[in-house]
Amino acid sequence: MTDFKPYANESDEQEIGNLKIENRLDHISLYGDLDITLDQTGLASARTLKMLVDAIVSTLENQQLPDKLSAPVIKKVKNPF
Repeated sequence: MTDFKPYANESDEQEIGNLKIENRLDHISLYGDLDITLDQTGLASARTLKMLVDAIVSTLENQQLPDKLSAPVIKKVKNPF
């Protein structure tokens, strides 16, 4: 597992099988699929997933969080073309 620091940047990405975990400053995106098989490979996948989720939960628990994030401010810009 790479050094994935939840909510630290807009670029980190982790893959476990076909499951992608993408870092953002205000959210973590998970998409794809992951088969956790009843073998050593499945155990390794489950442990990696657990470490990532534990890091996310720890980061959340160590911050003062709002009840819900506000919607981002979207600015309209003039088309440059």
